[in-house]
Amino acid sequence: MKTMLFILFTLSSLLSLNALADGDIQAGKAKAAVCFACHGQNGKALMPTYPNLAGQNKAYLVSSLKAYRSKERRGGLSSLMYSQAGSLSDDDINNLAAYFSSLTPQ
Repeated sequence: MKTMLFILFTLSSLLSLNALADGDIQAGKAKAAVCFACHGQNGKALMPTYPNLAGQNKAYLVSSLKAYRSKERRGGLSSLMYSQAGSLSDDDINNLAAYFSSLTPQ
């Protein structure tokens, strides 16, 4: 019986962690206000040199933002993104990725 309870507790804990890793779309939308200046409120970039974020793969967005935060990503407008991503927490990044990946590309 104790083993069964332990297994159920462990599985429920893992599911909770997975839900947190999915990100909060509403929190991402609130945090994305600064992103809108270049990437647009609907995730469609305002200028062709900026990437569209609407509908982008969530894992790709997470990876990219973490690479900008750590200054590992180079090229293009990366120096601009260093200052934007530098203060983002892992939760912020997951939330932003959840928000932009939830948008329908235009």
